[in-house]
Amino acid sequence: MVGVIPYLLLSAAVFAIGVFGVLTRRNALIFLMSVELMLNAANINFVAFSLHYGNLTGQVFALFVMALAAAEVAVGIGIILVLYRNFGDIDVTVPTTMRW
Repeated sequence: MVGVIPYLLLSAAVFAIGVFGVLTRRNALIFLMSVELMLNAANINFVAFSLHYGNLTGQVFALFVMALAAAEVAVGIGIILVLYRNFGDIDVTVPTTMRW
């Protein structure tokens, strides 16, 4: 049986890729995909510890995170559509007129 360590290493790698994408990219779609990678890394941790401890709590939390991610994508795509409609670009640094 595989231990928890390989799952944790995979989760850390996926989370690091997500953080790199959030910090370095300007495209809003890449930004959303990077946030999804970070949420999936958390899901990997939840399921790995659920397997390790032998209960279903981590898998239930992973299902809730998936529902949260679906809602986040719906709101994010709506914001991206408004950005594209108003500014003609989905670069997150362009809409400086939306500040207070």
